[in-house]
Amino acid sequence: MKELLDWNNIPKHIAIIMDGNGRWAQKKGAMRIFGHRNALTAVRESIEICAEIGVKYLTLYAFSTENWARPQEEINALMEILINSITDEVPTMMKNNIQLDSIGDIKSLPRSAQAKLLEAREITGKNDGLTVFLALSYSGRWEIEIAVKEIVKKVVEGQLDLNDINQQVIADHLNTKGVPDPELLIRTSGELRISNFLLWQLAYTELYFTELLWPDFRKEHLLEAVLDYQRRERRFGKTTAQIKSKR
Repeated sequence: MKELLDWNNIPKHIAIIMDGNGRWAQKKGAMRIFGHRNALTAVRESIEICAEIGVKYLTLYAFSTENWARPQEEINALMEILINSITDEVPTMMKNNIQLDSIGDIKSLPRSAQAKLLEAREITGKNDGLTVFLALSYSGRWEIEIAVKEIVKKVVEGQLDLNDINQQVIADHLNTKGVPDPELLIRTSGELRISNFLLWQLAYTELYFTELLWPDFRKEHLLEAVLDYQRRERRFGKTTAQIKSKR
């Protein structure tokens, strides 16, 4: 399927809402955590194919601020999976020149998870291929709230003039500072919403929804999403005629 790609139109940044682990497990008569454990193959294949086709940034919605309301047993298991998977994947990331990073309220994670994440970020920090962001204890509204508080603090302290606040200033106070907005968002499981994910950054992102549950997602499915993206015309508020006149 890669031969069908337009190599001049590969999205620089892809974001994925990895949804459907619990339903996948329930269909198999298993506990929800069984679905989370079996989702690691989908994560691995998504990272591999993004690296293969030249995507620069991949952001995976792994754990939202709202997920803290789930049963404690499930949260504990998710954190254990997180720690083990980070440890297991670092050697592969080093081999493939992949950098691991994160966005979200990382300080709210268990100390063991924080330590493993920090260690992985330091080990892979000099890699300059694909950068994988894990969105952990993250939500779009939380991110915007934190950004507003930081900006207001600077105004109060005289570091920033009120009239100088613009969209770029706001973007510079988000977790994704310096990272281009996603061109493509993929959501699995058939749900048609963005669930408080990258609310500022998704303003002009192309949305792709699939009925597949996340544990069944593979390389070819990500390629299908990219091919669908490449068939679209991105106008950013302009007309088709204006876009064509600049080609």
